[in-house]
This record gives sequence, structure tokens and C-alpha cells, in this order.
Amino acid sequence: MKRPRIFVTQPIAESALKRLRAAADVKVNPDSSKIIKKSALIAAVRKHDILFPLLHDVVDRAVLAANPKLRAVTAMAITPDNIDVAEATKRGIPVTVVPPIVAEATADIHFGLLIAVARRMIEGDRMVRANKFPGSQSNHLAGAAVYGKTIGLVGGGGRIGQAVARRARGFGMRILYWSPRQKPEAERELQMEFVTLERLFKDSDFISLHPPLNAQTHHMIGAREFAQMKPTAFIVNTARGAIIDEAAMIRALIKKQIAGAGLDVFEHEPKVSDKLRKMKNVVLTPHLGSAVMSVREVMANIVADNVLALLDHQKPPNCINPEVLKL
Repeated sequence: MKRPRIFVTQPIAESALKRLRAAADVKVNPDSSKIIKKSALIAAVRKHDILFPLLHDVVDRAVLAANPKLRAVTAMAITPDNIDVAEATKRGIPVTVVPPIVAEATADIHFGLLIAVARRMIEGDRMVRANKFPGSQSNHLAGAAVYGKTIGLVGGGGRIGQAVARRARGFGMRILYWSPRQKPEAERELQMEFVTLERLFKDSDFISLHPPLNAQTHHMIGAREFAQMKPTAFIVNTARGAIIDEAAMIRALIKKQIAGAGLDVFEHEPKVSDKLRKMKNVVLTPHLGSAVMSVREVMANIVADNVLALLDHQKPPNCINPEVLKL
């Protein structure tokens, strides 16, 4: 009997690959430094039965149409933002994801961005590498304090928002939050104060973004909101780029309506604005929220669970269109 063929778009944990290779022929694109080109993705789909994409791989109609016999798209993503799930469902192709297990890893990098932009750490790194050293008491790279300041969590009632709040408590911060639904238990546990968005923007030294991206949150932070913020405030986003009107943020940074930004996500990623890349008061990372080896290994093995269930004619644990399953 012919073994099923699986294509993985970037290298993943060896423990997950070992499990997959026990049941199928697996080909892995060896380049982890960039997103696979669409032409290469289409060519690979034509030759394989199951596609194992990562978050930024765009699995659109053209990709799905490349192989009428494609058996599944088993993504290592929590939300399949770049997969045309409707088209996959129309074609009878199951799509699987992974559960939301990245809260702590994302909160780590969120707080890292917050500290890095406030304390101008990236500028300092570049200066040292250029063999420049202004002196330990020079004001040349004087930044903003973090300890004891006010952080405002937009969407702070969720897993990642609460994980950031736990870190903020360790820095003695006053914690404001806004969420579509108030969270009394979190308020008691984390000493969070539920406020309106307008007050959050007005009072916070750090605006911390955590909502999901949907029709209601698209561009929820725009020119009006930036005008409400302190000129000394920083905005940090590890959620989704399009929550911020990026053009409005760039204008606010240029006009010094806000002091800076720490960004792990971008409105048009993987493309990043040239203007943002040239700003010294902006710290940029390439969507590293879940980029912890132990977390990524767990994620890859969850995908393997989904794949192996499908191959065994069982319902995969994380299928988002189970109506197409023929078990």
C-alpha cells in the first residue's frame, strides 16, 4: 500500500517528524529563514497528500486547487488567518489547528519588547557594536522607567493579557484593563482595574494590545486613539498587526504624539514599513510570540496528533471544519 505523503513548509521539532515518518513519507522545506514562495508551495502541494503549513504560509484557493486529491491542511497555527477555510470546506478538505497554548511565551516577548523600547536597549546594542561607549552616567541613551508605571491592557481579560499582568505585578505597575467582558476574578487575583478605553489611553504609560483580530478590532487603534495617549507613552503589540492603523501610528510617532513602539506583528506582514524600520524609537521583531523551542515542539506534536488521527480514519482533536470529515 502506498504511504501517504506529507509536506512541511519549514523545519519542525525532530520528535514530531519522527512520529510522522513512522506513518508517512515526509518532505520538509529545509529553509527556516524565510516564508516559502507561493510557486514552491503550489509545486509541493501537487506532489503531496497532506500539507503542514506554518502561520505565515498563505493557503489560498490557488494552493488548494493545485491538488484535487489533497487530504488535509494541518496547520501549526492557533487561528488559521492565512488559510481559506471556506474554500477548503467547499473542497471537502479538513483543516486542523493547535489550541491556544502560547500565552506565557507571548507574554515573555511582549514584556521584553516593552522593556527594550523603554530603556533603548537596541540602540545601546548597536552603539556598543559600533565601538561607541558614552559612559555609564551619560544621558545619551536615557530612556523611560518601567517599574512603578501604569500599564493599560487592551483585551486584558484574555490569557495573554492576564499573563502580561502577572509580569507587570512583578514590576510594581498599576494595571488598567479594558475587555469586552469584565473579569472580576482576574481583577482580584492580579489587582487589575477595569476602565474605559478612553481612560486607559489617557492614563497609561504603556498601552499593551491583546485582542483578537476581527471586524470589530480591525484598526481599533487609530488617529483618534493616539491623540488620547500621553506623549511619553509607548504602545506594544504582540496580537495582530491590523489591530493598529499602522499609517496612523507612524504619523503619531513622527509627530511625537507617543514616545515609541514595540512591535512583534505588523499590518501587512511579512512586509514591514520602511518608515518603521528606520525609527530608533521602535523595536521590531518578526512575529516571535511562540518562538520558544519547548513550546514549538509541543505545537508540532499537536499537529502530528491531528495528522495521525486523520491517517487512522479518526476525528482529529483540533479540526475546525469537522463537517467535511468522512470517517
